[in-house]
Amino acid sequence: MGLGIDMRHRIAKRAAAEIKNGMIVNLGIGIPSLIPNYVPSTVHVMFHAENGILGLGSSPPLGEEDENVCNAAGYPTTTVQGASYCDSATAFAMIRKGYVDMTILGALEVSEKGDLANWIVPGKRVPGMGGAMELAQKAKKVIVLMNHTSKTGEPKLVKTCSLPLTASGCVGLVITDRAVFKVEKDALLLTELMSPYTVEDILSSTEATVRLSDQLITIP
Repeated sequence: MGLGIDMRHRIAKRAAAEIKNGMIVNLGIGIPSLIPNYVPSTVHVMFHAENGILGLGSSPPLGEEDENVCNAAGYPTTTVQGASYCDSATAFAMIRKGYVDMTILGALEVSEKGDLANWIVPGKRVPGMGGAMELAQKAKKVIVLMNHTSKTGEPKLVKTCSLPLTASGCVGLVITDRAVFKVEKDALLLTELMSPYTVEDILSSTEATVRLSDQLITIP
């Protein structure tokens, strides 16, 4: 089952808290594209998109969309003061050179070692991996936003990824509809619970090794 719109926004709001002043941040397709709506006006950030924008803003009001300004997913967006446009090759060069401080992506699976699988399910047609492989290897920090389980209820936080990897050992933080985890050596550290889920709920729906933080909190 897919996530409802309220939960998608809840995850995006939590992810926005990871963004610090002065960062260049790349946003993936899906939930990450909602994040600009939750960044405080006091935080100056330049959102990067592979299609050639540095300085994405929040979603435009209904009826005020500009058909020539969109994010990497093709959805209407705005730009902030100081934004710039470039071709896709230059946008990718920024990634490969290591100028992106953080990338926030979706995932199909994440392993307890921080391996990321997010670009293909064997046997299914996909448009390609996009910039995921470059971003996962070159961004200074990788955050994953995703459903805690698959549509059939299977864990997506696993001991070892069964799907083709995007990159190994790259993920630093995972935010799901149920919890927040920091990736540590050979385990996921549970730091936050999304109400109304409990520790027992998380342990029963997670295949990866989970350790509990001494400062575990619950997000209302």
